Amino acid sequence: MGTVRKTITVTDQQDCWIKAQIEAGHYTNDSEYIRDLIRREQGRSAEVEAIRAVLRAGEASGQPRAFDPEALKQRMLSST
Repeated sequence: MGTVRKTITVTDQQDCWIKAQIEAGHYTNDSEYIRDLIRREQGRSAEVEAIRAVLRAGEASGQPRAFDPEALKQRMLSST
């Protein structure tokens, strides 16, 4: 996988935060920290999209039915 050099601008406060993360030993340099943030956001976005897909499927599944909590408890107890 190739790499691309990027130039970014951060505030002084953000720069201090990044430096603190590096000094604490969480990352070895600024680039590693930024790449980790991007990976986390990619993962979070994938999770959100998966939830949205399930919600869309639920909405398309038809009219809601009444929920009987006692029947659920009985099914759970009988399956153990």
